[in-house]
Amino acid sequence: MTGSRLLTTLVLLAVVAAASACGRKTGLDSPYEAAVQARKDAEKANQPLPPEPAPPVVDKPFILDGLI
Repeated sequence: MTGSRLLTTLVLLAVVAAASACGRKTGLDSPYEAAVQARKDAEKANQPLPPEPAPPVVDKPFILDGLI
């Protein structure tokens, strides 16, 4: 019984360690910022440029936003 608990604990620790190493430490990019960066990277690498991204629309407040 102790062997299976030890094995389960080691597997769970390995999964937690692997999952904690995923991702970036910086802030998230908005889709617009990511598209602009992709265009810059493609331009530097002399590759075909992706389509020009449309700037985001201004967020209009909703009447129930105060409740959230």
